[in-house]
Amino acid sequence: MTFRPGTLRGLRQCASPRGTFTVLALDHRQNLRRELRLADPASVTFEEMVEFKRAVVRALAGAATGVLLDPEIGAAQCIADGSLPASAGLIVAVEATGYDGPSTARQSRLLEGWSVEQAARLGASAVKLLVYYHPQAVNAPAQEALVAYVADEARASDLPLFLEPLGYSIADGGKLTGEERRRVVIETARRLTAIGGDILKAEFPYDAAVADEERWREACDELTAASSVPWVLLSGGVDERTFEHQVEVACAAGASGVLAGRAIWAQAATMPPAERDAFLTGEGRRRLAALADRVDALGRPWETASRLAAMKPPGDGWYREY
Repeated sequence: MTFRPGTLRGLRQCASPRGTFTVLALDHRQNLRRELRLADPASVTFEEMVEFKRAVVRALAGAATGVLLDPEIGAAQCIADGSLPASAGLIVAVEATGYDGPSTARQSRLLEGWSVEQAARLGASAVKLLVYYHPQAVNAPAQEALVAYVADEARASDLPLFLEPLGYSIADGGKLTGEERRRVVIETARRLTAIGGDILKAEFPYDAAVADEERWREACDELTAASSVPWVLLSGGVDERTFEHQVEVACAAGASGVLAGRAIWAQAATMPPAERDAFLTGEGRRRLAALADRVDALGRPWETASRLAAMKPPGDGWYREY
């Protein structure tokens, strides 16, 4: 494998000393509008979203191993005012919010005017690509090509790529449930991590509505075996207690951490500023710290599961080929 020192450094910047991830996820755009004002999301202003993101990052970044932000209303703004500590790992999204096409064949797209190379110039530790995917969707080859393209761009800039596939039903465009969710999440991991990416940001591979821990564990074991890169669990909008349980099962089965978003900060979205800030610095930090403790105790260090660990140390004059 080609020596990728930037990728190694970027992942280490986003991980704990033990090599696990407890990343604060706040790259939400349209979903954040709905969290802030469900009755009228379109009325939420750019300034309101920026102010909320700054408040969350200011309160919680110190309890996380890294922060995931978007380039539109998050990353540059939190760097500019110092909300994001200089020591924090920074993951920046490269996709546009939403998707093109029908809900049964969702086509992801990159954010126009933004690139992996620009994220590197910004000072990002890593980039993240969200891609809607179903192995049997008619547009699966196009989505696979998008993953390959972004993976190539990330390698060219020597930045790690966090790959986030989101599944859906090709029958009705709805959410995956039961055994179908298990099959799709696991087959997606098998296919897409073979194409590119350094860390898989995965959905929980079993329906949270089915309270069967044995099936949860079996599905997570299968996901660990299917993914050719280390994986972390996304919160997916579930409640705090459910997410904590999922984290324990996932990490015991080989996950290397979590990217936690709404399960941590969603309650603060509709609070007045003073109440919001008190919640974030109190309950929000408690939740994130508790997750970090679980992850560090149970999670698999990413370097033990990564192909990057097989890279040969650089020899004399390595930089001439870099």
